[in-house]
This record gives sequence, C-alpha cells and structure tokens, in this order.
Amino acid sequence: MINPQTLKGFRDFLPLEAKKRQFVIDTLKKVFESYGFEPLETPALEYQEILLGKYGEEGDKLMYKFEDNGKRKVALRYDQTVPLARVVARYQNEIPIPFKRYQIQNVWRAENTQKGRYREFTQCDADIIGSSSPLSDAEIISVAAKSLEKLGFKNYKIRVGDRKIFDGIPTEAIIVIDKLKKIGEEKVIIELKAKNIDEKILDRIKNSKPSADIESILKISNNVIFDPTIARGLNYYTDMIFEIEVEGYSAGSICGGGRYDNLIGMFAGREIPAVGFAFGFDRLMEAMEELKLFPANLTTTQALVTVFSSELKEKSMETAFLLREKDINTEIYLDEAAKIEKQLKYADKKQIPFVIIIGPDEAKNNTLTVKNLSTREQKTLSFPELLDLLKK
Repeated sequence: MINPQTLKGFRDFLPLEAKKRQFVIDTLKKVFESYGFEPLETPALEYQEILLGKYGEEGDKLMYKFEDNGKRKVALRYDQTVPLARVVARYQNEIPIPFKRYQIQNVWRAENTQKGRYREFTQCDADIIGSSSPLSDAEIISVAAKSLEKLGFKNYKIRVGDRKIFDGIPTEAIIVIDKLKKIGEEKVIIELKAKNIDEKILDRIKNSKPSADIESILKISNNVIFDPTIARGLNYYTDMIFEIEVEGYSAGSICGGGRYDNLIGMFAGREIPAVGFAFGFDRLMEAMEELKLFPANLTTTQALVTVFSSELKEKSMETAFLLREKDINTEIYLDEAAKIEKQLKYADKKQIPFVIIIGPDEAKNNTLTVKNLSTREQKTLSFPELLDLLKK
C-alpha cells in the first residue's frame, strides 16, 4: 500500500483553501490590470545558465538543478524576475516599452521549511521594464499598496531603502546587515566581526540619508518610511529597494522589490532599466488568515438542485440546466436514491446558500421550493421569482 504523503515543503490545497487563494489572486489581478499591467507566463524549467549567478551564492545553492533526459542542464524557476529578463531580451522588438507585466506562478527553492516558507510556492510579481524615471518606482510602490488595501490590510509599513548606499561594501557584509531587523544589532555586529568586517560599516549605513529620488517616493503615503539598513539579499538590485511589513503578522515581510537596471542587460547586451516587486503569496495568505480578512463565505456554487425521486430527476436536471443558462452557478445532487435530509446536509457542508426542492406538488404546479440554508427560511416560487432571488 502506497503512503499518500506529499514531499516536505510541498502541499495540497483542498477546495476551501484553494478558493481563498483564488480570491486573493483575482483581487490582485484586478488591481494590477487597473494600473495597466498585463499578464505573462514563463516555463517552470529554464536552462541552468539562465538562472545561475543571478541570485548570489545562497540562491545558487537553493536552486533545484538537474540534468534532463536530453542531458541538458536545467533548473526549476527560482523567481520570476530572471525569466522576465530573458523574455524581454528575447522579445524586445515585439513588446511595448515601457513593458508593464504581472506574473502569478509557482517557484521552487530547496530551503529549510518554516512558518511562511515552503519549497514550492506562488509568487505574484509586477514589473515595469524600460523606464528609469522615479515615476516608475512610485508606480510600483503604489500598486503594491493598493493591492494590500483591496485585500483589507490597513496597518502596514513600506520600508524603502537605496542599494547604492551599499556600493563598495562586500557582499558578505550586505547579507549580514540585511538581517538587522530579524536578529538585532548585537548579533549583526558579532557576525560582521566573525567575517573580519569592520563593524563601523553598520553605523555608516544607519546614518545614510535618502537621495532626492527616494525623497520623492517617501511622499506617496504616510505608510512609506526610509530605512537605509534594508539591503534585499538578491544581487541584481541597483537603486531603490523596499519591503512591506504588516502590523500583527510576525513572520516577516510579505512583499519586497526594487530597481534592477543591470539584470536585463546580461541577456540583451545593452542596459534596460527595470523596477518591480513580488508578494510572498503564502505569507500574504497567512497574514490574511491571522487578521481575519477573508470573506465569510467564498462558495462558488449559488444553488443545489435536489433530486426528490428517480421519477422527478428529469425535472431537476431541466431546472439545473435553465439556471446555468442564466449564469447561476448550480449543482445538482448526483444520487437520486438519497434522502432529502442527506442532500441538505451536503449543501450545508459545502456552504451552498440555497437548496431547490422539486417534489410531486412542485412538479404538478410548475413551482419550486427554495430553502435558504443560512436563515432556514423556505419559499415556494415560480422560476422567474427564483431567478430574481438568486441574482440579488
């Protein structure tokens, strides 16, 4: 007998959880598209040479790499920014510039699992390619903030930094300083000393002032603050960087991004400016759960048509067909021998709001009995009256 388990860090999503995920994705898509961003999808597998060396030493270690059946060295998508750079380089003569795209797909990282971190997870990215204007930076932060507001978040902080502050500082030092908020100043200093790095670097970073471009971004909202100590671990950032933290959610930032003007040039042979961000989708989901931001009922089915008996099943099938023709999401119970009580319990378990019963009297009078499962109210209606009720 096979043990029906999943690999560590990989998950199944049963319908209730899947509907919550779809609610968030649909909300994000509407916000992205309201700003003029268009969808993009890329393959799960890329050539290793496309991905390696773009994320730093740690990223290369965590990448799922292997040789396929054709002896090609390939890797699973680690993020969506490097594949985007490849797409822009390859199709630069076919896409509009500035290119505003969003992408919602899975990525894979072979890291230790913890709260909010998995080995397969969804990222939601939005990027603007081909514009070096601070307006693009402001637009990116604005769409991230609007996304959170549409999902119901009220108390959050957008911590904006500047990667140029770290120019000339060893990569090892940047990685340690980026942990400041997580492990505290004392432990950061200990780590710097252990790597033979002058601890005065930390004071220099902490006392840095925002540039004129960063100053303009800080005016977007009271939720935006300057934090010179954030570095973002990925190697490809060049200028403005940011992270978003939600008050009441302790697992860390739920969004991060910034400007990366040199990455696409590695593929295109010329500098193409770019700025963007990614939501940590699972952290976003966890934060919404903890703050109780999901709607009470996310059911996609509006009505269950019961089957009273085998003699009346055709009437039930006809009713379900007519409701679907009127764009009412309708389910019909699939066991004609089941008692009505069992069918009602099924609808209740699936949180279907209305149950339609067609017994001998209803069939004779060409009516339908409708039960509201939340109020337990029951009415006998004509089909047009039923439509009015379900479309409210």
